[in-house]
Amino acid sequence: MQKDLLKLLDLSEEDIVHILNVADQLKYEHKHNIEHNFLKGKSLAMIFEKNSTRTRVSFEVGVYQMGGHALFLSGKESQIGRGEPVEDTARVLSRYCDGIMIRTFDQEEVENLARHAAIPVINGLTDFAHPCQVLADLMTIRERKATLQGLKMCYIGDGNNMANSLIVGGLKSGMQVSVATPDSYRPDSRVLEFAQASDKFLLTNDVRAAAEGADVIFTDVWASMGQEEEREKRARAFQGYQVNAELMKLTNEGCMVQHCLPAHRGEEITAGVFEAHAGEIFEEAENRLHAQKAVMAILMGGLREEP
Repeated sequence: MQKDLLKLLDLSEEDIVHILNVADQLKYEHKHNIEHNFLKGKSLAMIFEKNSTRTRVSFEVGVYQMGGHALFLSGKESQIGRGEPVEDTARVLSRYCDGIMIRTFDQEEVENLARHAAIPVINGLTDFAHPCQVLADLMTIRERKATLQGLKMCYIGDGNNMANSLIVGGLKSGMQVSVATPDSYRPDSRVLEFAQASDKFLLTNDVRAAAEGADVIFTDVWASMGQEEEREKRARAFQGYQVNAELMKLTNEGCMVQHCLPAHRGEEITAGVFEAHAGEIFEEAENRLHAQKAVMAILMGGLREEP
């Protein structure tokens, strides 16, 4: 596996499977009160230029559970928020810490940070990719379905960072992937170039065609952080791109529903569908903890073999 986790495009299928296997084992051992000290004496610097609930809490708790220490660095309160070059931040933090997690806007900032850091860099979210979330998603599907190979994943909504990472993660895991977005809100061209080389990928603006025969349906908010001024415009554009009871009738029996949260009930998903699938949605949220522990144990703790 690479030194860093910047985007799923960088990982092989074997890398993804290894992370999921480690995550499964760490989750099992956590539930049975088996402690690990993979990060004993180690520190993770967490840079937040975007607000967070799940990312911050899951990383902080995960580091603590493995014997390490997490440091919260707000973009507004650190020198990186006052214009210090990211390459200087990378070189300074490399002398203090054992890993960096960053949640920010521009993917290039994360890539540049990794180029200049001597320690692992983990992408906690950018406008391009959300690799940690999708690793947790894949973990949740595999827990419920026992496999990923051959399943159909459907994503409905904005072609955002979640769509980008789900397309890559799903295809690299042997899934069939269908995506329904309005023409003006398609996924990133770099992701589409990767995906369109596969005969298992469908991009459409027809939500019914995308959802038909799906084993798991994904959606996300119509307006993400930083897009609040576009909220009304996006609400008009995404009319009809809702996960609701009628759409679920087109899916396979036992179809899962996943949402990275927060959810806007009545917009991208109805309250009825959300609550009917709340168990698996909040299992997905919990699995952020276990998937990220696996990533940190591998990258920072030297766990190249499964525990």
